[in-house]
Amino acid sequence: MLAQMHPVSLNRDPFQGLQTSSQYKISHNSLRYPETLSKSKSRTKKGNFFGIEVVEVLQWSGWELGIETTKTLTLKNVNLKPQKLLYSALSTKFFTTLFPQPIILNAGMSYALPITFLPLEKRTYEDSITFETTDGSFSVVLQAVLPRHDITMPSSLTLPICAVYNSSEASFTMYNTSKLQTNFTWSVPDPFTVIPNSGMLQPGSECKIKVLFQPQVAMVVEEFAICTFRNNGENEKRIHLQAIAKYPHLLVRVPGKVLQNCSEEETQYVLHFGSVPVGGTMEKYIEIQNVTPVTASFRIERKPSPSQLDSTFFCDVRQAVASANGMLQIPIQFRPRTVGAHSVDYFYLIPAGNITKTVLKVTGYCKGPLVSLQHEVVNFGCVHFGDSVVQSLQIKNASDVPAFYQFDIDCSESVFFIDRPCGYLPEDSSVALKIAFQPTNPINYYRRVACLVHHQDPLFLDLIGTCHSNDIEPAILQPKHLWLYRVNMARGLTFYPSDLLSDMLQKNKIQLDANGALQLFSEDIEGKGPEMFPQTEPMSEYFDDHISNDISMFPPHVSADIKEYNFGDCSQHLQGEPVPLQLTNHTKGKITISWNCPVTSPFSVVPATSDIPPLKSMAFRITFKPSKLNTLYGAELEGFAFYKIQRDHHNIVDGTFCPPWCITIRVTGHTFQTGTEHFVPKYMLDSSKVVFPAVNLEDASYRSVLLYNSGELPISFSIDQRRCPAVIVKPTMGFMVPGAHRIFLLKTVPNEPVVQKHILPIQLNASEKYTQELVLLSRSEVPSLSLQGGGKLFCKPTCIGSVSKHFYVVKNVTRLPLHFEWKISQADSQIISVHPPVATIQPNELLTSIWSFTPLDEKKYILKPSVLVWGTGMKHCSAELKKTQLHLRFIGEGSTSTIAAENSSLDLGNVMVGSLHSCDIVLMNNGNCTLNFTLNIEQSITGPCDPDEVLSDPVALELEHYDGTIPARSKIIVRATARPARRVHYTWTITYHVVTSKVLNNTLQEKQELCNVTAEGIFPTLTIADAHTTGSAAGISKMQLWKLFSLETLISYLERDPTPNELIYRVPTRHSTRRCPSVFTPVMLDFNFGAASTGAEPSVVLLLLENKGVLPVDWAFLYPSDQQIELEYWAESGEFDSEELHQMRIQDNQLFSITPKVGHLLPGQEITVKLAHRHDFVGTDRFPVLLKVSHGREILLNFIGVTVEKERHYVHFHSTKHVFEPVPIGSSSPPKQIYELYNGGSVPVVYEILLEPLWHVQEENFQHPIFQCLNPRGGILPGMTAHIEWIFSPLEAKTYSVDIPIHILGGDSALITFEGIGYDQSALGSRVPHSNFLSSHSAPVTQRLPLPGQVVFFSEEQLSFGNLPVYSRSSRIIFLKNKSDREHVSFTWHAALPGIEEVLEIAPVSGTLQPKESAPCIVTLQSSGKPGFYSMELICEVYNQRELALYQQESMSWEEERERRKVEFTITDKQSETDSQNISEASSGSETRRSSADLKKYKTLPPIRNNMPVKKPASRSREERRKAKEAKRLWRKPKPPSPCLLHFCVTARSHSLEEFQNNFLPDFPKYFINRQLKSTATKYETSDSSSSSEEEKKPEEGFSFEFYPLSAISVQEREVVTDTLITVIRGLLDDVQFHQAIAECQSEPIPYYSQFWSEESAQAAVQMLKNERSLQSSNLAPTQKDEQESVQNSEGTDLTSLQPDSAEGKENLLTIIKEQQQQQEMKEKVKRLPAFGKLMHSILENTIKNVIFEASRGEVILTARPRVIALPPSTSRVTTATSKRTTPLLSQNAAPMPKVIGVTDGLQPHTPQEPHKIIQKDN
Repeated sequence: MLAQMHPVSLNRDPFQGLQTSSQYKISHNSLRYPETLSKSKSRTKKGNFFGIEVVEVLQWSGWELGIETTKTLTLKNVNLKPQKLLYSALSTKFFTTLFPQPIILNAGMSYALPITFLPLEKRTYEDSITFETTDGSFSVVLQAVLPRHDITMPSSLTLPICAVYNSSEASFTMYNTSKLQTNFTWSVPDPFTVIPNSGMLQPGSECKIKVLFQPQVAMVVEEFAICTFRNNGENEKRIHLQAIAKYPHLLVRVPGKVLQNCSEEETQYVLHFGSVPVGGTMEKYIEIQNVTPVTASFRIERKPSPSQLDSTFFCDVRQAVASANGMLQIPIQFRPRTVGAHSVDYFYLIPAGNITKTVLKVTGYCKGPLVSLQHEVVNFGCVHFGDSVVQSLQIKNASDVPAFYQFDIDCSESVFFIDRPCGYLPEDSSVALKIAFQPTNPINYYRRVACLVHHQDPLFLDLIGTCHSNDIEPAILQPKHLWLYRVNMARGLTFYPSDLLSDMLQKNKIQLDANGALQLFSEDIEGKGPEMFPQTEPMSEYFDDHISNDISMFPPHVSADIKEYNFGDCSQHLQGEPVPLQLTNHTKGKITISWNCPVTSPFSVVPATSDIPPLKSMAFRITFKPSKLNTLYGAELEGFAFYKIQRDHHNIVDGTFCPPWCITIRVTGHTFQTGTEHFVPKYMLDSSKVVFPAVNLEDASYRSVLLYNSGELPISFSIDQRRCPAVIVKPTMGFMVPGAHRIFLLKTVPNEPVVQKHILPIQLNASEKYTQELVLLSRSEVPSLSLQGGGKLFCKPTCIGSVSKHFYVVKNVTRLPLHFEWKISQADSQIISVHPPVATIQPNELLTSIWSFTPLDEKKYILKPSVLVWGTGMKHCSAELKKTQLHLRFIGEGSTSTIAAENSSLDLGNVMVGSLHSCDIVLMNNGNCTLNFTLNIEQSITGPCDPDEVLSDPVALELEHYDGTIPARSKIIVRATARPARRVHYTWTITYHVVTSKVLNNTLQEKQELCNVTAEGIFPTLTIADAHTTGSAAGISKMQLWKLFSLETLISYLERDPTPNELIYRVPTRHSTRRCPSVFTPVMLDFNFGAASTGAEPSVVLLLLENKGVLPVDWAFLYPSDQQIELEYWAESGEFDSEELHQMRIQDNQLFSITPKVGHLLPGQEITVKLAHRHDFVGTDRFPVLLKVSHGREILLNFIGVTVEKERHYVHFHSTKHVFEPVPIGSSSPPKQIYELYNGGSVPVVYEILLEPLWHVQEENFQHPIFQCLNPRGGILPGMTAHIEWIFSPLEAKTYSVDIPIHILGGDSALITFEGIGYDQSALGSRVPHSNFLSSHSAPVTQRLPLPGQVVFFSEEQLSFGNLPVYSRSSRIIFLKNKSDREHVSFTWHAALPGIEEVLEIAPVSGTLQPKESAPCIVTLQSSGKPGFYSMELICEVYNQRELALYQQESMSWEEERERRKVEFTITDKQSETDSQNISEASSGSETRRSSADLKKYKTLPPIRNNMPVKKPASRSREERRKAKEAKRLWRKPKPPSPCLLHFCVTARSHSLEEFQNNFLPDFPKYFINRQLKSTATKYETSDSSSSSEEEKKPEEGFSFEFYPLSAISVQEREVVTDTLITVIRGLLDDVQFHQAIAECQSEPIPYYSQFWSEESAQAAVQMLKNERSLQSSNLAPTQKDEQESVQNSEGTDLTSLQPDSAEGKENLLTIIKEQQQQQEMKEKVKRLPAFGKLMHSILENTIKNVIFEASRGEVILTARPRVIALPPSTSRVTTATSKRTTPLLSQNAAPMPKVIGVTDGLQPHTPQEPHKIIQKDN
């Protein structure tokens, strides 16, 4: 915002005038303060109490003592129903009312209750009256108040923000709300002022209060202003005053930049005006910007300078106000007056309060005109007497400054006539002048005419010509004669006439030089060389002509005693008195004087021609004969003097020819009669005050003045030189015609360095009345400089050897440009230096010198350099300039210091490779001297890299600057930027060394460590956290998906570093013009979606992408079209190959889709990507997709999907090569391995593996079966996987390979290459690989990616039992968690493949889960007797109970409707066969077929409807119409809800006992070996081997089809099986005995461990009972009681009845002891039985299962603190042996055994479930 500036006069207080203009004013007149009005309204405020409107307070005021005052209390019913009121009596005697009685108010009615108040004393009374209604009670306050003083005002007042030393104001209104006259007085703290400070308020009146805020410092001010009122000032109120004061900040903007600091507090800006024409005015603006939110007032002052006589810079704005955040433009003018002068001045910008000071330096140069003449000499040649010659001369002004010129010649009196002797030359212009030559005598003519130019040195024009008559023919004057004349005059030979010089030439007294000039022989002899004419300055030549003064460069040849003469008043007789004139001949020859006296001129010289002998004088008379009265006259008389001998050209030689001398005399006069008014002059003088330019002492100073005759009458002027003798003026008199101007040249020689003032009067028109005084100022200058700080320079402490620079300011206090030179002694020059050592400083200028201080020792230095100053000299400078010497006291100190880092170690953390990360390194200098330093970086790399390769890497850390300066006791920040180029750990060691200008022998210049910076170079990391399949690919397990999509390889590739080619395009970029763009990645993987039939659901794969790194990751799946540059239509070729057409078909039909295609992941963030393949077209679809991680890896993914016909038998082969796990050679029991086949079609398939290649391999390896296929034939259900069991048994440590054809019945065959590696276990040692089938897969164990609609999750999706011994039984526990908040679900386990139930058990098989409930499942693996790899998959079907209940309800409705339709029929005439298929699905069995035959005969009645439904318009599609028609005709059976299928994978590897003990001996005690199963397997080992050998003998006879799926049989076979099963089941349902047996089984107690019963154990139990009975009948002696007790305690046998004293007793005792020993041995044998071990394992297993199940239900708290219960003592210490022997396998002190839930009872305590889908064996 720009504001126009107006000049303001400068007062004594520059900011006094701004007090009101800069104030902010805020008026609060419109506020009627809520506090005041609330009190007044409270007296009449009404309230609504339970529908009764009444005032809250009834008040009495203005009462008098002893006088009753009655007021009415009005009650109004504002409800819509009548109300009954009761009021209580008043508590005080001062308020009275009517006797309390009920008040009944109908709706809208009012009741006035009178209340009387009788005061007895002057005080405040208060009471209340209470009213009761049916809804509640309320009270009305009764008050009687005394009159009191009260003033209301706002509680707070916020004043506008204000600048320091400025003011702002705000106002508010104060009200007298009382009925008393109130006096008030304000007490206000500084810096607030209240106006008025005191006053008086009449009752009900108001007063406007103004608050002024005048801060002196910047602060937030919060004060309270206290208003004291009442007559004695007892009451007071406060108002909170808030205001903010800020320091103003003004910025100066000029078209330049900051040059230097004038001092510590001043900032200097420079405003350059450039070159400005003399006498002109240039105006420039500076912008003052107020960057603060406060109004700032400021003033502009000129820096005082005593050296200036006048000012050339002007600023009319002395003070102004800058609005908040506003801008002002301040004009500054430059009006120069002296041509060639550099002007420098300074202005101060000072805000209010003199807080800061901004220095503005203004500079300018005054340029003048540049006028030149076309020729210096105009030669008119020889003219015959009486003729005239005219020649042209061009005068040119080459400057952009206009010029005034004037030829100093009176053309009317001269033989030379110039048509425009004076004139005006615009800038860059020229004028052609015409000069005429009109000789009056036959002689030579030569006149040197001065051309005066205003503000420029005069120019000189030589006019020459020769006139011949019939009688006289002088020698023709040529321009060369002028040059010869000047040379001869310098040599002093022009005072001799030509004849004399010719005679001297002939006599060889003089000679001619090479240029034709005369010279003396003595000059050659002395060897000085001939003297030449000196170059003279124009001003000196003009003034030193021996006419205006007595000074001349050379002695005059002819002189006149009168130069100027004024005839004065010659009005009488019109004739002036003749003036005598005397001319003197100073030459050695006779000269002739010839005056040019025109007939028309009133002035003349008598005689007109005369001869003057050598060295003689001649008298002449000047006459004045005017012709008119009252007229001004003036003229310049012209005469020529020449040697008389030169009148004849025969007497002249070129070398001796001397041109004539021109003699001029100025004369004036007038004829104004006495009493007659002289002409009033109208003129213009360019300046009435003239300041001479600065010069040295006793040097001449020149100045020009222009006088212009602006009138229509001539003007004569006359200057009395005597009144101003110090100034020489030329001309001193003259005559000006109208419109002409006269240029005066002034000269003075000031002889003192003080200002000299002269008054030069100019008399115009010969009248003292018209005298113009010209003020002249001059002063000579003595060279002098002002040194900053009084000639002292203090340097801060400097590090030894380093250089510190200091600015020192000198000022030119004179008006003369000065030269100065610093002088430093030779010894001090090694310590200090200055730049520049020599310089020129303009007048009034401040010049900064830079001093360099380089200490060599740690000490203080005091040095004394000096400066020589002398003036430049403007004009006529003397040869020997006086120089002034000034001394400077230089004080400095040498010191030392060190640099330290604030943090010795900095960790940048993780930085992406290729990017940058910056940090700040804080360097500290705790010393007292400034240090110049240089930083170095040493790089160390650790991590996964080649040490030799990284040595050539450039340093990955860059510093903002490697060298710098840190001041003393300060800190600096160095920005460090890391750009790692590898994924390694970087360590940078930063060192420094102090930089000094001189090499010193100290430790400062050695490298010293500063800090260490570490960083970890990383790439954006993206990984596959989880993957799942849905849709048609739902049958693919996670392990299969991991193989099909090569996810393990993809994850490993994503973890590697990208190659340089992959980083060519760091972000997704369209870079190719091809439809199949080239890729820069060396990694290509297959994403195999498997196979499905046409029309099936899309195969969907869900990938969970996770950013495991610490950097955000941008990723994208790029189609080929995403990488192609979009070309114009004309650039398309239109020709496509088969691959491009295939990709275009896939893209156009969107067979492959990715959602989302791009994304951004923060660290730790995950996202689900959906990859889908649509099965719309039969065939194999291949589509390249580029996975691009920005700034990271670039991997090409080949999407592969297969679509087959619906009835086609198809097996999807992931690869044509399969590699078995390595097997050691010499193994007696090689493991069984698995090869998977996936049925990707919609129909079951039968596969057959040809084993002929295996026989060839067997024959090549000494009939040893290297490869064995255990199930070469089998079937695969749609979407399922079959496991082909193989045994790889190598003989040698090498790789075996065989190509096996696999035939698909009804489908295509494939040739698969099987490879196996045998290794020598003894050679590898500890490096023996032991795979548990999951070692090569990195699929996550836990599910992190939920499926659509999934609410149940496993604690582990994959369960690995690891390495197991054969015959071992291992159990693991997993948990199922229902994460839904509302849904109840049920689950059922299924085996994905047959035969899994033989080795795998899970309990419970099914169950239900409440919302947020979790249930454990025990997974038990019973390894077989043969080593092998186990990879089994279980499928958990999860049903939503709500959807299942809805399905059951709909099924029951459907069954009821079906039964209803069996008995209902409709009689129609139409055939009933068309409606025979009313039920879409009939139940299986013969009953359904029988009922269907009956339904063909009848038709159900139509349902009863109230109205006919609106028919929809027919569809255009026949298929849609057919479907709609069929939907109306058929009544379909409800479909069961689709379960959520969850895959659970179990893997393990079993080893033989010997191999397991050799490799995993520490783990062997952890496993339970089922030796009973081992013995059973040993019995059948022979039969199995024999049967297998027989099968091997007859391979051509075929294979037994052990598993034939029910879905693969024909329709007729299915019906036979179905009918048979229905008949059997119905028979069992009708069998009563079967029902009774089931009931009895349910009522029988469940026996413990009945499954371990055997005949041997039963016989042992009978024998034990017999022994116990025999012991009971035997007696023992009482004396052996102690032994009996000990035996009883040890064996549990009662021996108290035995008699040891008798022999029989001893024998019985020995017999018992032997029996007990035998019994103990029997116990040990029983413990060693396999059945006993299995029993104990089962007991512990079931116990743990029960505890886990109870803990999962919350019945047992496993983490609860155990409690100790003290049991009461036993009442009978003797128990029968029978009771003690009932449980021989349990301890006596054991608590009663809890019920052990079997495997099938694990999680089914509440409701019975469906039959188990997994058959579980009882061991």
